[in-house]
Parts: sequence; structure tokens; C-alpha cells
Amino acid sequence: MKLNENLQSAFDWFTGAPLNITVISLLALSIQIIGGRAITRAMLRIANADLIPGPKRAGGRQKERAKTTGTVLKSTLNGTVWLIAIFMILSEFGFNLGPLIASAGVLGVALGLGAQTLVRDILSGIFMLVEDQYGVGDQVNVLDVVGVVETVGLRITTVRDNEGTIWYLRNGEILKIGNKSQPKN
Repeated sequence: MKLNENLQSAFDWFTGAPLNITVISLLALSIQIIGGRAITRAMLRIANADLIPGPKRAGGRQKERAKTTGTVLKSTLNGTVWLIAIFMILSEFGFNLGPLIASAGVLGVALGLGAQTLVRDILSGIFMLVEDQYGVGDQVNVLDVVGVVETVGLRITTVRDNEGTIWYLRNGEILKIGNKSQPKN
């Protein structure tokens, strides 16, 4: 009789929190994989699509923009999915999530105030990529620098001037830019 009760309590324990945690983890992993593939597929379509009527523009630039946008979307998806999964797993362990979410909100406000320039740089970088303001290889005049764009990142753009100096420009500080390489529409 004692053995059956022990087996029953072990079975009840396993079908409780451990099984729920496993299901939550597998579900989060599945969403991450399926969502990542969907984003990759969508970005490949965008990279290879002829979005602008008329003469074909630089395909490399469109592919770079799609790749960067896909990376941002995947990172956002992964962060969101795993944050929700962690909260669900913590609730399975019996943690009260109310105070945790409230302190996360306060921490978010503090980080938001402290990281304003970083957020501004990244948002500016996203809009520069989406709006196709400039790309790698373009001859630009930005701030006090005249040169060729070497890399375009979400936070920083690098430009090599005519004397060979590489300038690292934060995207949030680029308020005005002249692009001599973009074709006329």
C-alpha cells in the first residue's frame, strides 16, 4: 500500500511543475525556431523582390537592409518569447510575479533614462536602413566628414575619409547627411 502511495505522489509531482516547465520550454523553443524561419523567409523575399519600379537599384543594398532588419526582428522575437517563458516558469515554481513585474517596470524606467542615447542611436539606425538613406560604398557628406561609407550598423556608421581615416559616427547624432551616390528617382 505504501509503495502505491509513493508512486502516486511521485507521478503527481512529475505531472505537475516539471512537466509544465518542459512544455513551456519546448513551446518557447518551437516558437523561436518557427518564428525565426518565417522571418528569414520573409526577409529573403524582400531581399530578392523588385520593390521599386523602374531601373534596378543596387541589389546588394536591399539584401543588406533585409538582413539587418531580419536580425533585429529575430532578436526581438527571441527576447520576448524567452522573457515570457521565464516568467511562466517562475510562476510554476510558485513565485509571486506581481512584485517582480513591478520592479522590472521601475528598472525599465531607470534603464530607459540611462540608455536614451543608445536607444536613439539604434532607432535612428533602423530608420536609416529602412529609408535607404545611404549604404555601404556611398560617397557621403555627414557632420564634418566627407568620405565613403564602409559599414552601416544599427548603432554606428563608419565612414573612411579621403585621407584614409575611419570615422565612427553614432546614428543618433547624424541629423543631416548628403549622399552623392544615390541615383535620382
